[in-house]
Amino acid sequence: MTPADSTNSTNSTERNKATAARFWVALYAHDWDAVASFFTTDANYVDVGTGETGGGAHGPDQIVARLRLGLDPVDAHNHVDGMVLAEGNAVITEHAEEWVFSTGERVVHPFASVMVFSEDGLIERWWDYSNLSNLLDNAPAWWIEHIAQGYRDLN
Repeated sequence: MTPADSTNSTNSTERNKATAARFWVALYAHDWDAVASFFTTDANYVDVGTGETGGGAHGPDQIVARLRLGLDPVDAHNHVDGMVLAEGNAVITEHAEEWVFSTGERVVHPFASVMVFSEDGLIERWWDYSNLSNLLDNAPAWWIEHIAQGYRDLN
């Protein structure tokens, strides 16, 4: 690697880290148009460990539809900042979300998000690693029934 390559790598790493931070702001504001703009056309979003048929959501439209399925009915969705690590085209964020439901349930859900960025600085892969049963075991039954319908038929 030449010194110029090292500088370009450092610059793109910092750019990707800053982009991830802006993405989280848009997500927790539920600014769905902004959220969609962060992804490549073939981006992939997966909750690892859920055995998702078809490998999760693909492309900005499916990703946003999937996020909205779970988040639109939530009264509050707050970000609890954590550690951020970045190297090359990858950004890993260890953080938590606080989900507040209209029926009084409140769930703090910790996880790690791994994002891989394209050369032009868009997210091409976003995989979340968590103990999803933490959310599912503590969320209200009406919300579980709502998300069980899936997001693919909502587009």
